[in-house]
Amino acid sequence: MPNSQTNFNETFENDLDYPRLGSVSFRRGTLTDNQEANWNEHWPHLGKELSKELIDVPAWFNRQDAPTILEIGSGTGTSTAAMAPLEADTNIIAVELYKPGLAKLLGAVVRGEIDNVRMIRGDGVEVLTHMFAPESLDGVRIFFPDPWPKARHHKRRIIQSGVLNLIASRLKPGGVLHVATDHADYAQWIEELVDVEKQLEYMGWPWQECPQLTDRQVITKFEGKGLEQDHTIREFLWRRK
Repeated sequence: MPNSQTNFNETFENDLDYPRLGSVSFRRGTLTDNQEANWNEHWPHLGKELSKELIDVPAWFNRQDAPTILEIGSGTGTSTAAMAPLEADTNIIAVELYKPGLAKLLGAVVRGEIDNVRMIRGDGVEVLTHMFAPESLDGVRIFFPDPWPKARHHKRRIIQSGVLNLIASRLKPGGVLHVATDHADYAQWIEELVDVEKQLEYMGWPWQECPQLTDRQVITKFEGKGLEQDHTIREFLWRRK
């Protein structure tokens, strides 16, 4: 596993903005005995750790030609596990740093016999950089990312010009980026960036003919909290040109 954060400006030979997190570290958390046993049994074939090896997606899912969507920041996987049966013909790869969150998703996948979900433990930007080839993804989802509300932390927000450029490079032509937030200031931040990446065509919301959009009937934990506080959920969709 890479033990230091990539210098993305050197890697991609540009001066775009990437989240500057310092050294990426895994959030601590304790698994229950059942989660630990489940992890030891099922993680080796359903999960991967961040590495610098490209993923052979067809081999991992044991099927050819299925579209693949990467979900960055899956949290505890509530919506991931709920949406997966609605998109059984699609490969879903959930990326998350927090092991207990992945353990909960892993448990839901095993209990529900959901066979189209895989997981990666690591920073989403690093995973995109090192584990996926250009034009290899049909979709990227970023639902309710950390808004880093303090002004001095805005540089840590994942939606930046550099990350949009990176996502665009990993999407196939026609591939879709879907972002949702309930944080008003973050929504305004995203609005100012909707046209910054020339490889992405901003489609707005709603986009009725979106080929990779699954109706999010199940409310995520963070979305539920936002709705309870009367926050407005803002959704953003782009298409790779």
